[in-house]
Amino acid sequence: MSFALETAVPWGRSYDEYVAMFSLTETDLNKRLLGCGDGPASFNAELTKRGGKVVSVDPIYQFAAKDIRSRIDATYDEVMAQTRKNRNEFVWRHIKTIEALGSTRMKAMERFLEDYPDGDGRYVTGELPYLPFADKEFHLALCSHFLFLYSEQFSLEFHLQSIRELCRVAAEVKIFPLLELGSRKSRHLDKVIAMLDKEEWNWCIEKVHYEFQKGGNEVLYIKSSNQ
Repeated sequence: MSFALETAVPWGRSYDEYVAMFSLTETDLNKRLLGCGDGPASFNAELTKRGGKVVSVDPIYQFAAKDIRSRIDATYDEVMAQTRKNRNEFVWRHIKTIEALGSTRMKAMERFLEDYPDGDGRYVTGELPYLPFADKEFHLALCSHFLFLYSEQFSLEFHLQSIRELCRVAAEVKIFPLLELGSRKSRHLDKVIAMLDKEEWNWCIEKVHYEFQKGGNEVLYIKSSNQ
């Protein structure tokens, strides 16, 4: 049985992982950034400390830090058990063991939880497919491990609406990975690309120097400046 979760769970990734997943350059990191569906990732905390400008949006931010911690505690064992059961779906190169994975993720989430109470204005409650931001409020929107990953749980129409919305609020959009749970190519990817072509968006799929899910080393990059 492949890796499967009934709904999106809080599972935070680090600044270094974001830089690798999205091939972020120094120029990118100096842009006004939106992290969509960031959950308890530490990217916002770490980039802010480095002087960057980033806003994260996620429905989980309606809750206090103690409640988010409780949710992490409630789902951590399930995620780790699923990973252990399906360890052959992952590349154990940068993260060597399941134990190291748990430690890495918990460090990122602890860093988020430390920053979250002081992050007023940087952590905004909201969710796709409708975001509480103005047109082109951001230079670059990043969507990590939500769109495409949960293709079974969220419909094609949801994906199409969500990508249009990301392109509304940001001049550029990057989505990673292009796989769904189980390390399979997203069932929605081809139709999303067909929509991008039909509506004449500028897009490409880029290889990145990051791979944890096997085959999960590509990012969808959309430039919406012509819209």
